[in-house]
Amino acid sequence: MESQDAPDGPAVQRGFICASFNQDTTSLSVGTKTGYRLFSVTAVDKLDCIHEGVECPDVYIVERLFSSSLVVVVSLSMPRRMNVYHFKKGTEICNYSYSNNILSVRLNRQRLVVCLEESVYIHNIKDMKLLKTLLNTPTNPSGLCALSVNHSNSYLAYPGNATIGEITIYDANNLSTVTLIQAHDSPLAALTFSASGTKLASASEKGTVIRVFSIPEGQRVFEFRRGMKRYVSISSLSFSADAQFLCSSSNTETVHIFKLEQQSPSPEEESPTWSAYVGKMFTAASTYLPAQVSDMMHQDRAFATVRLNMFGLKNICALATIQKLPRLLVASSDGYLYIYNVDPQDGGECVLVQKHRCVCIKCQYKDVFSFPLILSGYSEDGGTQKGDVIPEHEFAEGPVCLDDENEFPPSSR
Repeated sequence: MESQDAPDGPAVQRGFICASFNQDTTSLSVGTKTGYRLFSVTAVDKLDCIHEGVECPDVYIVERLFSSSLVVVVSLSMPRRMNVYHFKKGTEICNYSYSNNILSVRLNRQRLVVCLEESVYIHNIKDMKLLKTLLNTPTNPSGLCALSVNHSNSYLAYPGNATIGEITIYDANNLSTVTLIQAHDSPLAALTFSASGTKLASASEKGTVIRVFSIPEGQRVFEFRRGMKRYVSISSLSFSADAQFLCSSSNTETVHIFKLEQQSPSPEEESPTWSAYVGKMFTAASTYLPAQVSDMMHQDRAFATVRLNMFGLKNICALATIQKLPRLLVASSDGYLYIYNVDPQDGGECVLVQKHRCVCIKCQYKDVFSFPLILSGYSEDGGTQKGDVIPEHEFAEGPVCLDDENEFPPSSR
């Protein structure tokens, strides 16, 4: 769902356009026809609405910075304009217009990244100043990119080629390219970093193989096969906080959870079984086989799965610890958040424990304010040339304060 539905798609008809989890998976942001909503996902049995914003309709991008009051919003009515709000104080921090439609926004405590179809903009989040513009990037119609949530390892990943699955790793702190990863034969469909920024998972448009690379080296460390029978459209990838698990959701009814562990060979005396013997034979034979066949033999399958009661709907998944237990969260374009229990020891089929409808009945900050829309000087193209970016007005109350632990608590990662 990071890639929004078309304006006349089924999600919009239901009033549910997009959804995203924040960087530590403690809240869910939902874009709707009437605005956007922020929910707390720190409990299983209830879904508390933190805030409902109605300042602009048809929100197709909404991103919250951790548990802070900073939220970034982009609306279908002004798809080239990014608005940054402090939703508790009821102030607009700033807004920027770009030369083309905004396709995605990523942020951590150091950087805010805006991705267009053929360019990427990197802002310093503490004062929102534009630090770097990456022009003429390979055509990226879905705005696919990933930003490490760890601001010390503030790596950015985006497609390095429009026709094959090449990944560019860019250091958003030092503003320099780190490496290129030849990840897949077909174009990329999904990217995500681990919480520490030391691992990157990727999937291609074929959707059959998910690969994990070490960062910044770019070496492949894991490979998982989610199926060979059919190509699927993978909509999201997400690591657990400890990077021991990786979940994947798609347009099919199955969500996969993979376990990132190195398989150590068992001593012969402990496993003198026929399957162990056959396994050794396959391992030995793989050294003589073509690389593609050899890779298939070394691919691990899902550790745990979830069977959704839907097919063809866009959704995003995330792994979180809620009330001290591991959970899988699935936010679907049908307007619901599904919460499943995950067995971290044995895996298997995950059990649905709660289903919440993402509607805001009573919000904690609902009546505090109403944002004014600042339209003066705005035009469809903002007067921008390619690569230019124009702030619509100066900051409402100076630079963004990220040192206030009450508003922007330090990351525990």
